[in-house]
Order: sequence, then structure tokens, then C-alpha cells
Amino acid sequence: MQFIDEATLFVKAGDGGDGAIAFRREKFVPKGGPSGGDGGRGGDVTLLADRNLSTLLDLRYRHKLIAPRGENGASRDCHGRGAKALVVRVPVGTTVYDASGGEPLGDLVAHDQDLVVARGGSGGQGNMRFTTPSNRAPRKATPGEPGEERTIRLELKLLADVGLVGLPNVGKSSIITRLSAARPRIADYPFTTLVPNLGVVEIGPGASFVMADIPGLIRGAASGAGLGLRFLRHVQRTAVLLYVVAQDASGEGDLLDDLEALRAEVAAFDPSLATRARLVVLNKADLPETRDAAPALREALAEAGETLLVCSAATGEGLDTVKAALIAELAARAREEVPPTDAD
Repeated sequence: MQFIDEATLFVKAGDGGDGAIAFRREKFVPKGGPSGGDGGRGGDVTLLADRNLSTLLDLRYRHKLIAPRGENGASRDCHGRGAKALVVRVPVGTTVYDASGGEPLGDLVAHDQDLVVARGGSGGQGNMRFTTPSNRAPRKATPGEPGEERTIRLELKLLADVGLVGLPNVGKSSIITRLSAARPRIADYPFTTLVPNLGVVEIGPGASFVMADIPGLIRGAASGAGLGLRFLRHVQRTAVLLYVVAQDASGEGDLLDDLEALRAEVAAFDPSLATRARLVVLNKADLPETRDAAPALREALAEAGETLLVCSAATGEGLDTVKAALIAELAARAREEVPPTDAD
């Protein structure tokens, strides 16, 4: 399925039904007495988060969402029926903005969470509502109120426990393939990953975590260079960032410089990500140039109080250590998020 993470839609809630003017035909009742019912309420336009969806593809080409209007009132004191809401399912992790002002209307981050983006209009009042002692046969009714309408922009930010961040062709897709059942496109040239890929990593009976492979970043990504600006937002909801670096075949690249460039781009996009839990992994340990470059990077990270993980997605070497480190980091994050309880 094609991955689409943005969509712009015009939404229009249903108008309320009109109130009715009608009279009964009863003896001793002036003009039969008023019997016009109220109009029904228009339907809302509601977005509903669905964990079974992973893309906004279905909405990319639906330019309008229009809810049904309420029924008009009728004679014999009959009120019009209210219209049902138009419920549209979107992936969990969808943020909704008002396209005119850019203000966020809501954030759908849980399964079955809903958000009303346009409210239906109230129904009009029938003439039976306007009866007074001095006017027992009113010929007055009100029309239904129009439903709300606006243009909204949907933006999908993937929900994942771990986000893989790295320059192109460092082997992120190979790592997620080894650790999960995800099967992203893999090739020996840069930018083979053009959309984020999600994989579920099993860690025991009934236990797992979700890993996201973010398309390769380049210098200037936070300013719009390459694919970074479009996909950097997908790391905003990850609990742990896994920075992946790899020595190029020439052996002349500076791994520490690559790592700092990645961190700078992520922090420039969202400063709060600079304090996000993170791990650093050096991939392609099966290559001689990688083994030669590892000690210098390990020493530089040690001076900053960080540990370097080394692995080879090609052979599987060191991936168990990477997986264990991620599990430990996620567990630590979970303990931090649990509020302390008062001692008995």
C-alpha cells in the first residue's frame, strides 16, 4: 500500500432541518391549532483513530467530506429526524490542523479516539413552539442552522517505540529486517527507503516493541534538503532514537562528524529531540574499514558518557546486543513515566 502522510480536506457538517408550519383540524381549536414540528439536527463530521490503518491514502483523493442534513419538521407535531454523523477513520498518530490558521484542532494518538472537526447545525423550530395566549395560531417557523464548514489538514506522525535515524545507505533497513518481520526495499545505492517502515520486534511471549525506519537524512534536512523535512516529524513520537552510522567503503569518512551532523539536524527540527533517549550503533562490522574505525568512535563517545554498540546487519553479529540495549532503554523510560506512589 502506498504510504501517504498528508492530506487536505474540505469538511462540511450537515445543516439543520427546517421547522414546519402546520395546523390540526379540530373543533373549537382556532385554525386547527399549530402542529408544525422542529427540524432535526445536522450530522457532525468526526474523525476516528483506527490502529488498523497506516496511511492517509484513502483521504488523499477525497477532497470533500459532507455530512447529511437533518430532516425537516412535519405536521401532527412530528419532529424531523437528526442526521447521523459522518465518521471517517484515520490512522492512529494523525494530527488535525485548521488549514486557514494552522492551529491544531486535535491529536488522535489512541485507538478509537475521536475528534469532531465540524458540528452539525441545530434544527429549526416549528410553529407549535411559538404559541402564546394572544397568538394561538402562529404562522412562524425558523430554518435550520447551517453546519460548520472548514478546510482541514491531516498530518500523520508514526507512533513507534524506537526510531532509526541515519544517513543514506548505512543499513537501517537491513537492521529492521533482521530484528522484525518488516521487509523494506533494500539495495546498494542511497535513498532506497523513500517512506518510513514499521517493524514489530518480539521480545518474549506477548511482549514486543515497534521500530520505525526513517528515510535517510542528509545535511540540511531540517531546512528542507533531501527527504528529511518531510519525514523528520515521524521521530517526534518515538521513545528512543537509535542513531545508525557506518564507515564508507573508502574508509575516509569521519563517523563522529556524521553522528554530530545527524544530531544537529534532528535538534534543529525539534529541540526537544536533543534530550530524547538515544543509542548509537555502528553497522557493517563485518567490513575491515568499520573495525578499524570503531575504536576512535568508541573512545569519543565514552568521553561524553555514551556507549557504542557495534553490529553487522549482513551477518547478524551484535544484533542481540543492540536488541537487549533497546529493551533496557525502553524499560527505563517506562519506569520514568510511572508516577511515584505514596508509601503506606
